Amino acid sequence: MSSFLVIFIILVYLAVIFYVAYWAEKNSKSKWVNNPYVYSLSLAVYCTAWTYYGSVGLAATSGLKFLTIYLGPIIIIPTWVILMRKIIRISKGNKISTLADFISLRYGNDRFLGAIVTVICVLAIVPYISLQLKAISETFNVITNHNNTSYSILDDTTFYIAILLATFAAFFGTQHTDASERHKGIITAIALESVIKLVFFLVIGFYVTFYLFNGPADIYDKASVLPNFEAQQTIDGLNGGFNWFMLSLLSMVAIFLLPRQFQVTVIENEREKYLKKVIWLFPLYLLLFNFFVIFIAWGGNIMFQNQSIDADLFTLMLPLSNHHEFLALLVFLGGFSAAISMVVISSLALATMLSNNLIIPYGFLSRFSKAESKENAESIKNIRRISIFLLIIIAYLFYKSFTLDRPLVSIGLISFVVIAQLAPAFFGGLYWRRGSSKGAKYGIITGFLITAYTLLTPLIIDSQSIVTSFVNEGLFGINILKPYELFGLQIFEPVTHAFFWSMFFNILIYSLVSVSKLGSYRERNFAEMFVDSNKYASLQEGAYVWKGEAYVRDIRKILTRFLGEDRTERALNLFFKKYDIDKNKQFADARLVNFSEKLLTGSIGSASSRILISSVVKEEEISLMEVLNILDETQKAKESNKELKERDKQKDEFLDTVAHELKTPITSIRALSEILLADDEIENSIKKKFLTSIVSESERVSRLINNILDLEKLATGKEKLDLNPNSIKNTILKSIDPFKQLAVNRGIKISLKGINDVEVVYDEDRIQQVIVNLLSNAFKFSNEENGEVKISTYLNQNKVEIYIEDNGKGIEKDELLSIFKKFYQSKNQTLIKPIGSGLGLAISKQIIERHNGEIWAENINPQGARLTFTLPLNIN
Repeated sequence: MSSFLVIFIILVYLAVIFYVAYWAEKNSKSKWVNNPYVYSLSLAVYCTAWTYYGSVGLAATSGLKFLTIYLGPIIIIPTWVILMRKIIRISKGNKISTLADFISLRYGNDRFLGAIVTVICVLAIVPYISLQLKAISETFNVITNHNNTSYSILDDTTFYIAILLATFAAFFGTQHTDASERHKGIITAIALESVIKLVFFLVIGFYVTFYLFNGPADIYDKASVLPNFEAQQTIDGLNGGFNWFMLSLLSMVAIFLLPRQFQVTVIENEREKYLKKVIWLFPLYLLLFNFFVIFIAWGGNIMFQNQSIDADLFTLMLPLSNHHEFLALLVFLGGFSAAISMVVISSLALATMLSNNLIIPYGFLSRFSKAESKENAESIKNIRRISIFLLIIIAYLFYKSFTLDRPLVSIGLISFVVIAQLAPAFFGGLYWRRGSSKGAKYGIITGFLITAYTLLTPLIIDSQSIVTSFVNEGLFGINILKPYELFGLQIFEPVTHAFFWSMFFNILIYSLVSVSKLGSYRERNFAEMFVDSNKYASLQEGAYVWKGEAYVRDIRKILTRFLGEDRTERALNLFFKKYDIDKNKQFADARLVNFSEKLLTGSIGSASSRILISSVVKEEEISLMEVLNILDETQKAKESNKELKERDKQKDEFLDTVAHELKTPITSIRALSEILLADDEIENSIKKKFLTSIVSESERVSRLINNILDLEKLATGKEKLDLNPNSIKNTILKSIDPFKQLAVNRGIKISLKGINDVEVVYDEDRIQQVIVNLLSNAFKFSNEENGEVKISTYLNQNKVEIYIEDNGKGIEKDELLSIFKKFYQSKNQTLIKPIGSGLGLAISKQIIERHNGEIWAENINPQGARLTFTLPLNIN
């Protein structure tokens, strides 16, 4: 195929992607941009050129082992509803914009730790970016039938593609200084590319499986006679099982810690509820992508056996060898999509890390603190733009120097192992309070040195053809120091071997140092906020403990230099309004200090924001006990305020209901009285009817007032109980007497068979009042045709339980607790109009609780409800 035609198609494709990103930025509020499907598809940036080509290459040479790269994510993603939600909440609450900021903040805004994390990410991901450029270059040469023998950069098409990708990332990724803001254009473009690469890969999968061969069975039959087929399709015993497990664990860690994954999953998350879609859609995407991998690999092995064709290129070579160039072009565009998505997001995430955790805190901070806001904003954007270009150019140079003869999978897995060194500090920081910044730093450095010794050094020796006995004989010829068999361990392959030992020493050092060296009060403060995030999330700025002296004017001045005067004033006004603070207040408290650090974090990173704010405040040291005490007091104050607000709300609702309940009978009394006064000639029968109604409504008002007074006395403890030993059976029988005639009139059967007598100390009048209230409800709700009310008692260890049951419709589940609230009227009364004040059960609850008992409601089978209350046998 013509090189010019392919280049033209690439340019058109990139133009479409640019346009989609531009449209999404302009229509950022559109439902086509903001939805869980775009978010879920953007996570498929995990599927890079390695997936498109390298997985097939690995499947062709090692069988099913390629699945381990996807098993880890598929297994762990369902837990994201809990785990990833926690990470997202912490990040949003603290305006975190990078993985380095996240880890740095957890360990007290440690600047050096943020720099270490950034360096690790750059060392891990730059070779990974070069892998994508290698894939683009090799597939371009294959599809154009061009053997690239020139090492001149200016003659290399890949170089110009890299520049275009850098331009795309720089243009759409650095429009705002606040890196914690969403990049709608880039994410929408990546979601589109995720669809394109999946569709094109499924197309080639169908082509190989059902066009070149007669289905999976046909491929299997022909592949099964090839050499080493059986060995490739098995796990290979215990050693193979260990390797599978370690590779799955490695990919499980990578889905969290790869900078591009952290960027799209955490930073670009619009709403937490999108995770509900992710937990099934993303694993489904991975399964679909890998469905045809093994068939393409087998098809390549069958068709190209005894030919020296790179297995990584089977996806492209199969249609080309059968003269289906258009199909090959689709495959190329799919792989191209997979590669450029990774390059763009990774370079954006790394550039933000470099600016926030290396360049600004170690080079430009003093200059920024003196410049104006517009100048600072442009400088920050330019630093990120230059970083993007430098990263991609360095990756290109790395590809030209080191990766020409390395398979795609080898580079990808090495990057996974390097990035995995952040895992103990990351996950330990989320769930272990004692994890300290020193432990994190020493652990990461140790883990990286082990990785360099067991994996990176042998790789460099091999790629540069350096003559040395280091790999075969070990350092200084010591056998147990062989890089691929450290301390004599021979069950692992090189990648899993390096992963095992680096994690072992990393976790060991992190744990030992953290236990032996206590972190600062600031570390402990953030440890509490991260580990117990649900508890302290509601406190927001109040969860930050700080003591010292700070002036609002100094903090305002710092904020203005980075945010501008308008944005600073708007942010501070919102803060003062939120916490009901006087705008003219001179001194800043801990909440304002923390709020200001958060405002700056998105633009310059957590470490730099802390340094800047610390430069204008005088901070006092606080002991760890003080930190915990202040946090507990703040939490209690928050809960007390919430309780007070709830009580105020209940009081208002109570008064509204009382007013309504009193208004109804009083209105009726007034209306009837006015009629009687206005007309002296009303017939005696009608006059008597009106006067009866007036007396009835007056009694209703009196009853309501007495009940309210009763409830108030019981709730406040003003009324003393007349406690004496009483027979519970006698009290029940006394309570039943007033209901006997009502039972006859309504045809309701009263069952007393289950009553067992016991002597209990209680206020008989009050308990009788409770039983009467419960019986009244039971009669009210019992079945209209064959009603039955049962009363029984049961002696349960140190208390007696009294049951009152009816055979009515029962109680709605959502009403089982509500019926004990003041003025609550149930929906399931058998009477047409609700009877009573709605205070009977509320009063009963207060009486029983004053006796140190309990009262509750439940439904019984086949129908009906049971109300139970208990009285302790020992009133003390």
